[in-house]
This record gives sequence, C-alpha cells and structure tokens, in this order.
Amino acid sequence: MWLFPLAFNNDDHIKYYACLAITILVANKEIEAAVLQSGTLDLVEPFVTSHSPSEFAKSNEAHAHGQSKNWLQKLVPVLNSKREEARNLAAFHFCMEAGIKKQQGKSDLFREIGAIEPLKKVASCPNAIASKFAAQALRLMGEEVPHKLSQQVPLWSIEDVREWVKQIGFPEFAANFVESRVDGDLLLQLTEENLKYDIGIKNGLRLKGFMREMNNLKTMADYSSRDPTRLNDLLQNIGPLYGSMSIYAYSMLTAGVDKDSLRNLTEEQLQQECGIENSIHRGRIMEAISGMIKDTLVCSSESVVDKPLDVFISYRRSNGSQLASLLKVHLQVRNFTAFIDVEKLEAGKFDNNLLNSIRQARHFLLILTPNALHRCIGDTECKDWVHKEIVAALNSQCNIIPITDTNFVWPQPEELPEDMRAICHFNGVRWIHDYQDACVDKLVRFMQGEISTRGNSVSSFKGDPSTPGTPHGMMRSPPRRKSFGQMNSLPRPPPSQKVNRLISPASRTRGTDGLGTPLSSSLPPVPPMPLPKENTCVNSDNVDSVSENSADANRKQNLMDRCVNKFKNLVKK
Repeated sequence: MWLFPLAFNNDDHIKYYACLAITILVANKEIEAAVLQSGTLDLVEPFVTSHSPSEFAKSNEAHAHGQSKNWLQKLVPVLNSKREEARNLAAFHFCMEAGIKKQQGKSDLFREIGAIEPLKKVASCPNAIASKFAAQALRLMGEEVPHKLSQQVPLWSIEDVREWVKQIGFPEFAANFVESRVDGDLLLQLTEENLKYDIGIKNGLRLKGFMREMNNLKTMADYSSRDPTRLNDLLQNIGPLYGSMSIYAYSMLTAGVDKDSLRNLTEEQLQQECGIENSIHRGRIMEAISGMIKDTLVCSSESVVDKPLDVFISYRRSNGSQLASLLKVHLQVRNFTAFIDVEKLEAGKFDNNLLNSIRQARHFLLILTPNALHRCIGDTECKDWVHKEIVAALNSQCNIIPITDTNFVWPQPEELPEDMRAICHFNGVRWIHDYQDACVDKLVRFMQGEISTRGNSVSSFKGDPSTPGTPHGMMRSPPRRKSFGQMNSLPRPPPSQKVNRLISPASRTRGTDGLGTPLSSSLPPVPPMPLPKENTCVNSDNVDSVSENSADANRKQNLMDRCVNKFKNLVKK
C-alpha cells in the first residue's frame, strides 16, 4: 500500500518509476507474496496500456537519453518473470530503450546484455500486452519477430501448438505433436501419461519441465470462448499466494462444470470427473464453494448466479485508468470481485466479452475524470465505448454509482444522447484522494443498499458540486440551515493541516442561497453547476476555530454571512 501515493501521483514519471519498482519487487521470489498481498501490482497494467513508449521516452530529460548498459542488464531477468504485470512493464521499457538506442546507433547493446532471446520469448507468448511491446522492440533492434500466439489457447490450431512447443524449449517433440494432431483443445487436456507414451517425453525431468510450462500456459490462457459464467475468475481468486487454481479451469469446463453448478460439486467429482488429484487443491476449491453457499443464504432476492460479478468499473483510458485500478484494489481488499476492461479481453471478441461482463455485474462504477463524458456528447450512433458501457449498464439494471473526480464537471443533460441521459440523475461518491478510506466506505454503503443511488431519493452527495442530482425540471425542498462543520460528509482533517475546504453549492435549490436563506425573487433560477474554486475556498483553520469554539459564535456568524454574500454576488454576475 505504501506505493499507492507514488503510483497515483499526477506526474507520469513518478507513476512510471513507482510501477517499475513494483515489478522489480515482485520479480524477487523472497518478497513476491508480500507484493501480491498489497495489491499494488494491479496499478501496472493500466499505465502501460495508456502510454506510448516512444512518446514517453521524449517526455522527460531523465530518460530521454536512455539508461546505461548495467542498468538495462539488471532489468533483463524481469522479462522472464512468471508475473504478467512484470513482463508487461519490462517489455514496455525495452521498447522505449530500443527506440532511443536506435537513434544513438547502439542497438548492439541489447545483444551484449542478453536481452534478445528473452524478448523473443515474450513476443511470442500469449500475453497480449507484453508481446506487443516486445515485438515492437525487436523490430526497432532489427531482429526477427517470432510467430505470435493468441491468448485464446482453446482455439489454437495444430500449427500454433507446434510453435508453442518449440518456443518453450522442446523443439525435438514438435513433430510428434503435429503427428498426433494436437490442437489447443487437446493440448489443455493432456496428462503426464499422454506426454510420456503418446508424445514420447520419456525423461522424467524433461516431463516435469513440460508440465510446468503447461501450468503456466493454463494460468495465462483466456477461456472466455468456453466460459460464459466466468468460472476461471473464481478459480483465480482461490489462494493466489499458493498457486492459481485456474490450472484446473479447462478440465472443469470440459467436464461440464460452470459457475452455476459449482455449488453442487462434491470432492469426489473434483477428483474423478475433473482430474484434480492434489487433495490440498481440492480442499481449497471446496472451501471456496462453501463460502459461495453461505453468501447465497444471506443474500437477498438478488441471485448470485444471475449476477456472478460484484463490480464492473468503467473509465476513460486517457485519464481514468489509475483511479479505476486503485478502486479495484480497495474493493478486492474488502472481498468484492471487480472487473476492469484491461483484463484478458482478446481482440475480435472485445465487444461481446466486455458487454457480457457488464450484464454479469451487480454494480457499475462509472469513473468520471475531467472530460470523461466529452466524447459522448453528440454520439447518437453510440460509437464511444464509455457511452456503450453506460447504455449496457442501464439496460442490464445494474446498480450504477458514479465516482466523480474533484475536477469533473457534468455536461448539461440535454447535451448527452437520450439513451444515456439518465446517468445524470444518479447519486454517487466524490473521490478525494486524501480521504480514500472514507470514500470507499461510502461506496460500499451504496453497494450494500444503505444509501440510494437514484436521484429522486435523498442525495448522498450533500455538499458535492459535481453531482447533477435530480433533473433540472424537478425541485427539492429548501435544505435546513447547516453549520460549516456539517457541510462536508468526509472526516475533518486535524486543525494543524493546511487544507482548503470547498463550500459546496450542490445542496442549493431554486429559491435558496445554498445555505437555506431565501434569495430575492428577482434573481433567476440557479442551475446546479459548481462554483469556481477560487471563489469558494475557506481556510480550514478558520473553519475549525469557528466550529469548535462555541464561545466565538459572532465570528462564526460573520464568516457564514460573508460566504452568503459571495454566493449572491456570483448569482448576480
């Protein structure tokens, strides 16, 4: 968790080296478990998917000239990491360095440090993100790019299997796989006996090595073409620190198991029908099944089977990926299953897989960073992906919860396409990074139904200028007069902290001044738009002293009167 502030920093270069530190740490087997448990590794992938190596190389003098030979040599082992996130960022960096060294005429350096073969291995692997950057790096180095394998292993052809066998270091057996007509489906079902007697891997150590590569492949594979209920997602979350149970996903799917029927399985069926011989692994899966049954017993009328995913997180890639990943980690720590669209979506099946994930989610979190809805304006043909996701969530009757950045400004509802206009009338959570836990706690209350997300109920956004609340045509009753201590629903910082607190106009209604005092009848109706920050800030020391010192009531009243006057002046303008 200590890397969150750095990885979430507004400076891209601080983010980058924080992510790089995470990948170096996870490559160390001694502390890998601690890094995984912290959840910080989830911040890596959104960064590399939202940046271009060539553009990022030019963005700062610190790395515009590239790193030294010794520095790069220490990064080479990360290319061989078993963690996809580590390989993703290492490949990203080598792609950036390849462009720099090409301009400097030093491309031979990569062969000297032994980076070519690891890059070729990454370029040919089914990991879509890492392979893309590694292939790009090899082209810049003038090297041959190997055959690219899809992440959809069940759909592999015989030729794909042959290439994979050669790439993992077993070229002498490649012809045997071709002769036996082994495609992706058969490959995932091979047993040690098949490999020993049908393929001819007689050497016991070589056999163990091949099975290790098979397990790595099963863990990395995308089963979405055969797994509509997302059984593999559940298996991945069972004991990740002890080895992913997703190595059994395909054998269970082939046996006819899905997430709907999982709760009816017995340990005997796991062993005999699904081929899970490891009794400890069977025990872990049965423990997870028991947990699902308990969740069903305490669940309300909403069915876990109908909505197997807790949360789908929608965000604008250009500036929302970091907040989306941070929220995902916070929710996973609280035992919610969360999905963001960077996870294992194969090209060509992206549309259907993504929309299916929304339909399977109970809650839809919409990350609203600055201009997040700008592309939706005038998008009558629903081509924008955020627009598509919002419409899918509305049609699927998800519990929609907007998460608004402090700098986000809502467009006028009439500017948005009619099929997504209802999003303007949902209550949600205003995200303040210094109060992460309080924001997530409020989000959890929304998800648990303690606070309504519908705009026609009492707003949970009291004091939030970024929330549209109810439609413009609807009027709320004037709010009761509140002290400044009640204006902000988040915890008050200690008096020693120099923090400006915004006096929010969101609670105002037509005919009131935002603090409950009626305005002059000559004033026009005030739309619920946020006030400029420079005109609405009050020093926290003043606010604290007013609210906490009951003997100073006159100063408190004067301060409130000043704020009312400022607000009236803004309205007159």
